[in-house]
Amino acid sequence: MSRLLISAAAGAAAAAAFAALPAPALAQQGNIAEIVVYGNDPCPRSTDDQVVVCARRPEAERYRLPPKLRPSGTRQQTEAWANKAHVLETVGSTGINSCSPVGPGGFTGCELQVINEARQQRRQSAEDNKPPE
Repeated sequence: MSRLLISAAAGAAAAAAFAALPAPALAQQGNIAEIVVYGNDPCPRSTDDQVVVCARRPEAERYRLPPKLRPSGTRQQTEAWANKAHVLETVGSTGINSCSPVGPGGFTGCELQVINEARQQRRQSAEDNKPPE
């Protein structure tokens, strides 16, 4: 029973300490403006009614998407639908220049397909390695 009285007394002391906080400290919690500024832009000044907190970012980040909205993941996940649809255009094609084991001359397109894929990979890697402007 004595432990219960001690914990009740401690809870009452904590409540009294919270009630003793000055009123402006409690009122300011809802009046905080969080602003992101870029480069050397000035941070707006705080007023009597509002506290302004500024986060400074480099100038190069000004027009970029926020980090939460930037595409992430593997190349397969971020590949454009147009590129995925291009692959579907040649599904089921047979015959000459098709790189298919079906039909006469189907093997003739395999070398051309390998060359085109290598060119596309080279373009993609050059585009991926290009620094942002």
